[in-house]
Amino acid sequence: MYPIKFDTIYISKPWGSRKLREFKPNLPKGIIGETWEISCHPENVSIIANGQFKGMKLTDLIELEGQKLLGTKIESDWFPLMLRYVSAEEKLSIQVHPTDEFAHEKKEPMGKVEAWYILDAKEGAFLYAGVQTGDKTVLKRAALNGTIENYLKKVYVEKGDVVFIPSGLIHAICEDVTLVELCCNSNTTYRIYDYSRGRGLDLEYAFQVADLKSTELITKGLETKRQGYTKSYLCLDKHFAWENYTIEQSLREKSDPERFYLFTCVEGNGRIIYNNTYESINSGETFLIPAQLGEYTFEGRMKVLKSYVPKLDNVREEILREIEYGSQESK
Repeated sequence: MYPIKFDTIYISKPWGSRKLREFKPNLPKGIIGETWEISCHPENVSIIANGQFKGMKLTDLIELEGQKLLGTKIESDWFPLMLRYVSAEEKLSIQVHPTDEFAHEKKEPMGKVEAWYILDAKEGAFLYAGVQTGDKTVLKRAALNGTIENYLKKVYVEKGDVVFIPSGLIHAICEDVTLVELCCNSNTTYRIYDYSRGRGLDLEYAFQVADLKSTELITKGLETKRQGYTKSYLCLDKHFAWENYTIEQSLREKSDPERFYLFTCVEGNGRIIYNNTYESINSGETFLIPAQLGEYTFEGRMKVLKSYVPKLDNVREEILREIEYGSQESK
C-alpha cells in the first residue's frame, strides 16, 4: 500500500467563480463552484491518480483491499467521508441537511454533518448559519416571499477560520468565500431558498429536519507546538475529526490499523516519505493514508488538513494530554 492521490472532479455551479484557479491550476473553463477531492458517492466516484492502482475507481480499490485500506473499524459498504473545495461568487442556496435517523427513514445511507476551513474571504465576507426566530411558520412564509435572509444569522469569517455545521442547522455559504469542506458521504440537501435560479425547493422535508435551536461552532482550533511543526485540533464529532498541521521542517507519524487518514495540502509543498520511497505533495492535493501503510514522514514547508473517523474517547484523551503538556511547558 502507498499514499493514494486522486484525480480532481470539477463541478459547474451557477453560483461558482474562477477563484479556484489559485488552488487548482488545471481548472477547466467555465464557472466552477466545487471540486470533489475524494468521493465514493454514486454521483461521482474518485479515480486514483498515482501508483499501482492508477486509473482504478476508489470503490473498486475498497473492494480489492478492504481493511488494508480502510482499517478494521471502518465499514466497507459505505465510505464515510467526502472532501471538496467550494468557491462562491454568489450565495449558495439556503439549505439544511438531515440527521442520520431522518436519512435512514428516507432510505438514504446517512445524513450530513459538515465543517468548513476558510481558505480565502474578502473583508466583510460572511456565511449564514442559524436563524433568529424559532417560528417555522414565519420562516416558511419568508422562504416563499423571498425575505428569509432577514431571519438568518450572519457569521463573519476570515482566512483560517473553521465553521462546524451540524445536521439540522439552516445555513448557506455566501459570496466572496473559498473553503475546504469536510463532510459525511452524503449529498442530501433540502433547499429552502435559491434566489430564483429555477431549481426545486424542499420545504416540507427541510422544516421537518430543521433544528431551529441549533448553532454553529466557529473556531481557529486548539493549537499545540512541537519541534518542526504545529498541530491544531479543529473539530471533533462522531462522524469525523479534523486537524491542521503547519509543518516547518518535518513530521513523523504512523498509520492506524483501525482507520484510514486523509490529508489535504492547502499551502506550500514537500513530500511524504514511506517504505524507503516518497510521493511529492503539492498545494491543492488530497491523498489517502491506508490503514496498513506503517510509518511515514512529511518533509517540507506546508499546511495540511488531516481528516479521519475518530474513536472519540481516544482523541479526547489526546487533547487533554496536550492541554496538560502545554500547561507544564508554560511554567
